[in-house]
Amino acid sequence: MAISSTTSLPEQDVIIVGAGFGGCYALHSLREQGYSAKILDACADFGGVWHINRYPGARVDSETPTYQFSTPAVRDEFDFSEKYPSSAEMRRYFLHMADKLDLRKDTVFNQQVIDTRYDDEKKKWVFKTEQGLTVQSRFAVFATGSSNKAFIPEFKNKAAFKGQIIHPKAWPDNFDFTGKKVGIIGQGASGIQIVQELAKTDCELTVFVRTPPHCLPMGQRRIPVEDSEREKSYLDSVFQYAKYSSATGYHCNAGPGPLYKDHTPEQRRALWETLWQRKGFLFLSGLNYADMPSNEEANRAAFRFLAEKNRARMTDQAKMDIITPLDLDVFLYTLRPTLEQDYYEMMDRPNVRLVSLKSSPIAEFAETGIVTDDGHQQTLHELDVIVSATGYDAVTGALHDMNIRDRHGMLLQDKWRDGIFSYLGMLVPGMPNAFVLYGPQAPTSLANGPPFLELQAEFLVRLLARAAADGRAEIETTDAAAQDWRVRTREVWERLLARHCQSWWVGANVPGKTREPQIWFGGLEAWRRACDDALKDWANFV
Repeated sequence: MAISSTTSLPEQDVIIVGAGFGGCYALHSLREQGYSAKILDACADFGGVWHINRYPGARVDSETPTYQFSTPAVRDEFDFSEKYPSSAEMRRYFLHMADKLDLRKDTVFNQQVIDTRYDDEKKKWVFKTEQGLTVQSRFAVFATGSSNKAFIPEFKNKAAFKGQIIHPKAWPDNFDFTGKKVGIIGQGASGIQIVQELAKTDCELTVFVRTPPHCLPMGQRRIPVEDSEREKSYLDSVFQYAKYSSATGYHCNAGPGPLYKDHTPEQRRALWETLWQRKGFLFLSGLNYADMPSNEEANRAAFRFLAEKNRARMTDQAKMDIITPLDLDVFLYTLRPTLEQDYYEMMDRPNVRLVSLKSSPIAEFAETGIVTDDGHQQTLHELDVIVSATGYDAVTGALHDMNIRDRHGMLLQDKWRDGIFSYLGMLVPGMPNAFVLYGPQAPTSLANGPPFLELQAEFLVRLLARAAADGRAEIETTDAAAQDWRVRTREVWERLLARHCQSWWVGANVPGKTREPQIWFGGLEAWRRACDDALKDWANFV
């Protein structure tokens, strides 16, 4: 819908913020139930993070065929060319999906929502955008995703650097790195993918590493069209399993696995070798030892196995010790794992230098680069470009940027100043008829996105239908239900080694953010059962 200068839209039953997977499926599902709905999105087209992420090497690390909607009208006429599609292919998929579901007529692009409030007298949500658009609706759906608000730390003297600082979210078009000295800070998912590509070019790459990443081999492969077409004959059962029988939203049979103590060292190594050879995330799935997420001994042993595998692909001992140490640095399951294709081989290249930020942290930026300090001397690393792959104010950042005010006029960021509280990760006390998709205290980034988002949309549709049947004008969760869900979220987290986490999973990457589990660590099945329980009565609603 090409609206860029209009100051108002007709009132809708539902306004959805975000045109990624969550927003698109919500629009499709709600329209099927007869609701009038519109999407507002800050970007120029569909795709969410896949419209935005255009850095070198950007691709999905959730495998097809389940990294898509299960809707036959969409899936049956699209063939992915790779097991792990590139961001460019995901953009093509979104255009195909939007066309098949006729979403464009109800989507307004280039509209950044900056003010959202509930009018308690009118019982309406009112949305205002930076571009001057105003619209109101009975229901609000916030589908802004987990990785939307870029975060770049306030490095000392950052403004002094005379070169270019780039965040992966805002990658410049056709940027030529040839002959340049490039520094990259951060080795999460985007940093790893960027390194794999830039290391192959004619540039000098300096990689600043604080925490060695937890990488697994991707096992990328091309998918012939005939294979894709044959696969479609059994996709119904694949999606049925991913949504209703899996703990993570994937289509593999993931356990439960044996206990670590029940196997000999030889049996353990044989199991790990099998999972390693199968590639992807299977090594960290339920097919591995069931107690690995909570058993320190098992976790350390598995970590060392992975380190040995990765080190065998490198020749430079000093680099190995920085990027894939033998001794456990951070427990598995406490960092988001990343799939790589040739990451360790690229790190081993002569045009790539590694700097450990543990032994030589960044002291400041200078006009010509980055200064590190090992406690004895400072070193200037001369650079032309700095890539700050430092992640996002994840999960909550984009929600807060919309300045959502509840029925009492309180901002969401003020409500959550001392910690997140929601019911099922979807409803917030004081915010009637408002629903969050792919947000905090839900499985979110610990689940395969599309199947999980379909489940969230299905729950939303069922909840609205029940409210309509019972004559409820407002759907609002209670404080008690939200506080109970917060306690449950924390209790699950504290039983796991994830309690040692120091990453964005617990908000530790953003100064001032409350350290707490930002996502539900209890698995998709347990969350889905809780949603089913919520629909039995109105005990957890006002």
